[in-house]
Amino acid sequence: MKKLLALTICFMLVGVVNSFAGPIKEHTWELGTEVSHIKYEEPGVMEDEGIMYGIFGSYTYRNNYMLKAEGKYSYGQVDYEGSLSDGTPYTLNDIDDFMLEFRGLGGYDFSVLKATILTPYIGFGYRYLNDDTSFNIYGYERESNYYYTPIGIQTMTPLTNGWSVGLTVEYDYFWKGVQKTHLDDLNPLYNTLENDQKDGYGCRGSIKFQKEGDSIDFAIEPFIRYWDIDESELSAITVGGTYVVAYGYEPANESTEFGIKFAAKF
Repeated sequence: MKKLLALTICFMLVGVVNSFAGPIKEHTWELGTEVSHIKYEEPGVMEDEGIMYGIFGSYTYRNNYMLKAEGKYSYGQVDYEGSLSDGTPYTLNDIDDFMLEFRGLGGYDFSVLKATILTPYIGFGYRYLNDDTSFNIYGYERESNYYYTPIGIQTMTPLTNGWSVGLTVEYDYFWKGVQKTHLDDLNPLYNTLENDQKDGYGCRGSIKFQKEGDSIDFAIEPFIRYWDIDESELSAITVGGTYVVAYGYEPANESTEFGIKFAAKF
């Protein structure tokens, strides 16, 4: 899949001409909010599901090439369905979750068919997710850290009456994940379990509708984001910091998030 994406980008660049259809803003700030539905699942083990509410911002510099820095924070509550260690079904509602994500992107703008601007890009991203059930007797805090490289293509095509439409398709090359499980929330003598995740991938896509204003542009953007992460490496569970009582791992998991963004650009 990685090779296919690279070849697709190369073929799309063949024959395009570096002549823009119209003026492009050199400096652009974007601020907005989003609402989404997220579902995290460890197949056959458990699932979390709920609504997230977020804010985001970005700065983009364009001068034939494109440089962009962006960040996002979202918060919500999810419901858990799974089982206890003895197999007894177990549910827990209204779990606090929050997510942070920071990305730096670089790309190049090409004019296609005299009107559409096509921008292949690559960059680096960091995603942090905190899921905290420590308020419950069986619960504990979990921290998820992903380090990845986004590789994608954006388009923007002017329509009529100041409207434009754009598409984004992205593949996320997963470099590494670190999963921290705070077993010390269950028993202070336990350690915080840290599991390295080495294999997986992500992908995302969106369609943006943008309306040009006198000084501020407005946009609405439905989106979907997906992660598929393989089983982690083993790590020791210790008591008192030295005595190994077991080994734990993070199961293979999938995360699907879909929603809509509302933004102002200036």
